[in-house]
Amino acid sequence: MARGSFRIYLGAAPGVGKTYAMLSEAHRRLERGTDCVVAFVEHHGRPRTEVMLHGLEEVPRKELEYRGTTFTEMDIDAVLARRPQVAMVDELPHTNIPGSRNAKRWQDVEELLAAGIDVVSTVNIQHLESLSDVVESITGIRQQETVPDEVVRRADQIELVDMAPEALRRRMAHGNIYKPDKVDAALSNYFRPGNLTALRELALLWVADRVDAYLTEYRSAHNVSTIWGSRERIVVGLTGGPEGRTLIRRAARLAEKGAGGEVLALYISRSDGLTAASPKELAVQRALVEDLGGTFHQVVGDDIPVALLDFARGVNATQIVLGVSRRKSWQYAFGPGVGATVARDSGPDLDVHLITHDEAGKGRGLPVAKGARLGRSRLIWGWLVGVLGPVLFTFLLTSAIPHVGLANDMLLFLTLTVAAALLGGLYPALASAVVGSLLLNWYFTPPVHTLTIADPENIVAIAIFIGVAVSVASVVDLAARRTDQAARLRAESEILSYLAGNVLRGETSLEELLERVRETFGMESAALLERAGETDPWTCAGSVGPRPCQDPDDADVDVPVGDHMSLVLTGRVLPAADRRVLAAFAAQAAVVLERQRLQHKADQAKELAEGNRIRTALLAAVSHDLRTPLAGIKAAVTSLRSDDVEWSEDDQAELLEAIEEGADRLDHLVGNLLDMSRLQTGTVTPIIRETDLDEVVPMALGGVPEDSVELDIPETLPMVHVDRGLLERAVANVVENAVKYSASEEKVLVSASAIAERVEVRVVDRGPGVPDEAKDRIFEPFQRYGDSPRGAGVGLGLAVARGFVEAMCGTLSAEDTPGGGLTMVLSVPTAPERHMDLPAAAKS
Repeated sequence: MARGSFRIYLGAAPGVGKTYAMLSEAHRRLERGTDCVVAFVEHHGRPRTEVMLHGLEEVPRKELEYRGTTFTEMDIDAVLARRPQVAMVDELPHTNIPGSRNAKRWQDVEELLAAGIDVVSTVNIQHLESLSDVVESITGIRQQETVPDEVVRRADQIELVDMAPEALRRRMAHGNIYKPDKVDAALSNYFRPGNLTALRELALLWVADRVDAYLTEYRSAHNVSTIWGSRERIVVGLTGGPEGRTLIRRAARLAEKGAGGEVLALYISRSDGLTAASPKELAVQRALVEDLGGTFHQVVGDDIPVALLDFARGVNATQIVLGVSRRKSWQYAFGPGVGATVARDSGPDLDVHLITHDEAGKGRGLPVAKGARLGRSRLIWGWLVGVLGPVLFTFLLTSAIPHVGLANDMLLFLTLTVAAALLGGLYPALASAVVGSLLLNWYFTPPVHTLTIADPENIVAIAIFIGVAVSVASVVDLAARRTDQAARLRAESEILSYLAGNVLRGETSLEELLERVRETFGMESAALLERAGETDPWTCAGSVGPRPCQDPDDADVDVPVGDHMSLVLTGRVLPAADRRVLAAFAAQAAVVLERQRLQHKADQAKELAEGNRIRTALLAAVSHDLRTPLAGIKAAVTSLRSDDVEWSEDDQAELLEAIEEGADRLDHLVGNLLDMSRLQTGTVTPIIRETDLDEVVPMALGGVPEDSVELDIPETLPMVHVDRGLLERAVANVVENAVKYSASEEKVLVSASAIAERVEVRVVDRGPGVPDEAKDRIFEPFQRYGDSPRGAGVGLGLAVARGFVEAMCGTLSAEDTPGGGLTMVLSVPTAPERHMDLPAAAKS
């Protein structure tokens, strides 16, 4: 049976019209004669959405009872039995009621698709699992219901339902999304313009990446090798020289000219292991391109133009930005250069920009560290000049310009030997000397065409020729090797000095250092292993790359660090010359690991020091604040026990009331101290349960006068997922603080509302307020703001409240009250099982 097709309407934010668009699609399909049903749609009381259900067949929902309440869910069995061509299923991330066949609605959708039924569904961008942390950082609200990205990516069609933030806020203000009593809170919180703009950008970028992936799959499946310029992708070729910064900035300007432009900086390192560029300069250029919104890439390749073009075509780039060659004019005799080669081979679908810069024509300032090897092309040319050159010279001297003299013949052959040494090193030069001496003997030394030498002087001349040729070749080869070794050592020193500087400054983590090792030597993975003793198993202290090695015996490269630590790499076997640098890397890795562990111990010591500071502050607070109620209790008890005075019943009642008030106050202070101690030691363990807010908040008002608080807790609020005791204590502390600072003639307003998947409790007072710079400080332990009198508390109420709220995955923050005063906003998550009953937390 063929799998059904899957279409998703992806919303940038709640209320943009996903469900409306899905139902419009259902009507269009019905008009075309398609058998289409509504398997599940939640209109959340929105009139325009509810009207769209008219004329559509709805599959009856299944009723489930959970904890004494009846809920309705999509009846998957009924839909399968009805077997329509297309099923409309709203709210893909929805969590089903316990007792349902599947835990999540997207799993129900998978069953429908497997049965060959086409499905059209909806989801908001904030419900994608990979974006939950990003959305929380933007909105301050943690999404409790999410759907795996892979489920959405597998959809055959994804259509973005978008709306400008201003238009969405107007729709909200007109009451088209939430009920009127929820509009003000929603506009000032989740539906702020900044939140909506950020969510819209997330949705656009996610859909763009999905389109990108689909285009790549299509081109691969249809063997499309040409580049399709769907959007501007600009690859910047870097050499590691200072001109790279100019190229990156120019590429960024080119990308800004078109919507959705993207910059990819590319550095191609040699396969011999060590980079030819300064690591410090590359790090600066990497930071620059990332600051400009681009990405940095590093690949290994010996043929620079081929590697650059392969990368550009692989990422579907449309432009390549290169710098004008730094080579001097005479160096073009050895080839056209990378820029000209890339421009020639790029084809008509890939534009190449050659950018001028200050380093153009100044020569190559960066050494190519190639060890003792001269390169394959130079070796080939050295052997051709050393072996074929004397043969061609012999043909030229015997046919075109004969009788130039034996001395001149020897000088010409000696020139070829020197050229062979310059190009290919010692062995091509020796071959040239041997071949040249044989040809000189055969063709130019009497008697010719024999290996016999008649004149003894000629024997001496040829011997001198061979000696000079070998000597010159040796000197030239030695100089070339020493030059390459110096370049290698300079590259090594630059790498090591840069790494040492980073480690000493504490700027490099262990993973970053291992990544540098892996990139520098072109390896697949790198790991730092350690063990406690000779017989103990190896453990991984840090690793990068796929499938890191877990035992030094299995690694391609193993560099011991002391007796119980080893740097291991996989990918290829490195030459012995590279182990010196690897040993330095390994030593640095051990230093970084030790520094990280010392930093961890320092953090622990800092926590202990903070605890000591709090204990010191506690003693200072206890010395006065706790003694005040004790003194009152002591005075009242002493008066009652006195035999000198006969107290009336009213006086006795007054003294007993003073004792009770002092005891209550003392109990409150001690309770806050104990709570702060639990928070500092991390022993607060919330017992999360479903709780009705209207049962908790009234209980928290027992410590304040009855006429000092105005309560507005709607009965229609969803249940919250909290620890009832901790929430009651947190609300009590916040309300008591508000009553303490509020004007005597003004009541403190305690209201609650549901926003998305959170419930907010707002405690509004009309007191003096708090400046912006002090709003965070008032939540610190032992802090009082303003001229609060001594004895009014030890300054722990708000600190304890925030600690309890955060332990329940909530937030507590302070805002200005319009017209003067302070508003405390306490936000807690709703219970997952009750999301479907939220009239004010619509998801579509």
